[in-house]
Amino acid sequence: MNFSETICAIATAPGGAIGMIRVSGPDAIRITDSIYKGVGGKSLSAAKPYTLSFGQIIGEKEEVVDEVLVSVFHAPHSYTGENSVEISCHGSAYILQTVMQLLLQHGCRTAEPGEFTQRAFLNGKMDLSQAEAVADLIASSSAATHRLAMSQMRGGFSRELSQLRDQLLHLTSLMELELDFSDHEELEFADRSELRTLAEKIEQVIRHLAQSFRLGNAIKNGFPVAIVGETNAGKSTLLNALLHEDRAIVSDIHGTTRDVIEDTVNLGGITFRFIDTAGIRETTDTIESLGIERSFQKMEQAQIVLWLVDSQCAAEQIRTLSPQILPLCADKKLVVVLNKADLLAGASPAHLPELPEGVDVISISAREKLGLEQLQNLLIATAQLPEVGEGDVVVTNLRHYEALTQALESIERVLQGMDQGLSGDFISQDLRECLFHLAEIVGGEITTDEVLGNIFKNFCIGK
Repeated sequence: MNFSETICAIATAPGGAIGMIRVSGPDAIRITDSIYKGVGGKSLSAAKPYTLSFGQIIGEKEEVVDEVLVSVFHAPHSYTGENSVEISCHGSAYILQTVMQLLLQHGCRTAEPGEFTQRAFLNGKMDLSQAEAVADLIASSSAATHRLAMSQMRGGFSRELSQLRDQLLHLTSLMELELDFSDHEELEFADRSELRTLAEKIEQVIRHLAQSFRLGNAIKNGFPVAIVGETNAGKSTLLNALLHEDRAIVSDIHGTTRDVIEDTVNLGGITFRFIDTAGIRETTDTIESLGIERSFQKMEQAQIVLWLVDSQCAAEQIRTLSPQILPLCADKKLVVVLNKADLLAGASPAHLPELPEGVDVISISAREKLGLEQLQNLLIATAQLPEVGEGDVVVTNLRHYEALTQALESIERVLQGMDQGLSGDFISQDLRECLFHLAEIVGGEITTDEVLGNIFKNFCIGK
């Protein structure tokens, strides 16, 4: 990818009344000028930045392709930090492609996916976490996901990390300063109890950010709900009923579902990701066995487990599968769903075996759509996603979570090292690792010069 080249791309979805083409790079204004004819002969190079100019796009044979509005942005005050132009024309696919071809003929190249935002990052217009938030903002499907993406794009997460980074740099500077003067045992630049207090504070903040991923992931990708049970319990029928579409194949033949089927639906403002799994039973079929193995994997990943049981033989099914299902649901919300209640003809299910405390039992008929509203209300109440305020920082990105987890391990080693009385060089190394993992999130790096600069900034050595 050559970032000295000028790029262009259609920035709007097909089929709209208006289409827009973005151009960015050192020759963006000059190239656009070569195919543009302004009212009164005014060129784009003479236009003031951040203004709209009305004119025409002229084709190879001097024909008018379209009447357009063109926005001009001068570096570094643009989205990418480069000279940029946005051409607004009619949304005809022919017009858009013709304008693109003209731009390419005059020196542009087609932009790679995400290249405008990548250039914005490389030109210092945003850090890496903000750049990733752009994609989240585009993909936001609810008020909560929009709010989180907007907060991250505006730098909410970056500010939190910047504060952590400053504190860690201060701590690292103190430790490395003592190492530089290790031959003077009488010198101590910081009280160890103060260092420990600061390290504990940093550890708490990193831990809180890492733990927020559970909420952020649920908001972004949907609250994971696994639908499990024996074959022919009605799992696929329930999935179709919750989604209001025939998403999964329903059959009286046992073992129809052999792989995991996932889809999302919004209930009460909360996005749920329902996971229909293969029926659990003893089988010699290799493919079905793989599907059952995935059922247990998805059960471990879910936060809510709907254990579907045939009401006509509920007691027997619960006794049979309890040893396999209950251990995997110890830290999850388990709901035993007695399905096919319509087939009981008003009778109650047989006496159920004793279930762990906190397990809810609900009767429904997925086929007749009876009791579904009660089940949905239970799911909404169970999710209990807290309101996310505009200033709240919630981690939604798996890469950020993994970096925070590694940073947390590093700062925990710092505290352990202090407890064990390890020398400063070991503690300093763990502090640097913590800084490195936090820097991974925003795309920066910690250098020796930066640490030294912080030392000289805060201490008057040799004065």
